[in-house]
Amino acid sequence: MDILAALRQEEAKLQKQADAAKQQLDTVRAAIKILGRGAASNGELIGKRRRVMSAAARAKISKATKERWAKFRAAKAKGKR
Repeated sequence: MDILAALRQEEAKLQKQADAAKQQLDTVRAAIKILGRGAASNGELIGKRRRVMSAAARAKISKATKERWAKFRAAKAKGKR
């Protein structure tokens, strides 16, 4: 019976360590959530999510950028001559 008692004692000790590790893991996950970035163990995003820009908005920004550069190049070429 001494072996059985020793095994039960070891089981209780390991269970205590597992509970402490779980609490630490929960604390770390809570800190990650507060900071607003990272992913949970299941892969889901925690906290703030990236903003998604529509294709139309990207096209509009691209068009405006190209127009600004064209204006800049035109002014540069005009000043050269």
